[in-house]
Amino acid sequence: MKYPVRQFVSMKAALKELEPYVRDSGQLQSGKPFKNFGEMRPREAWANWLVCATINSTGEKDLTFTTDPIGGDGIIIDKKTNDVFPTEHVMVSRHRTEGQDTQTLVLAAIAQKQGKGGAAYASGKTLIVFLDSGTGEWFPNRAAKALPKPVDFAAVWVVDFQGIKDGSYTYGVTLLDVSAGNTPICVVRIAEDFSSWVVSQVQ
Repeated sequence: MKYPVRQFVSMKAALKELEPYVRDSGQLQSGKPFKNFGEMRPREAWANWLVCATINSTGEKDLTFTTDPIGGDGIIIDKKTNDVFPTEHVMVSRHRTEGQDTQTLVLAAIAQKQGKGGAAYASGKTLIVFLDSGTGEWFPNRAAKALPKPVDFAAVWVVDFQGIKDGSYTYGVTLLDVSAGNTPICVVRIAEDFSSWVVSQVQ
């Protein structure tokens, strides 16, 4: 049985639609769910966009994201193959960092999501951790090596705001996977007018 979903016309159109929320950190972090977009929260839509943009930069996939009609936090779809990747999201807030380092909080958030139902809940899903601005430094390689064993999610990504330079917003997007010996870290730079973006790998 097919379920109806909604999606943006293009990644470029989605970027412009999400621009006001990205510029307003309060709306991005705690804004109300979109009534016309499957109750997806602004930060969930933005994190989905960032992950799609990062993977698309390799040229191997053509990803976009849609609403999830059965209650998840969005579905990433490869338009080349029609493969689907349901997502779940969790945020690490700067308001919870007192007395705990960011990395500990990231790992705790992952464990908490996995603990909701173990493999039955997490299997086949992509978990995306959204780091609130100002949460502090963390170390992707160490975090990847300290993931729960086994990890029931198909993949775990971390998205973190890195700053604004000359009007350009910059985000780090990291897949917590050390199978190749190092955790890949990508940087997504958004043009000042939110009309384009560039993705580069720094590690």
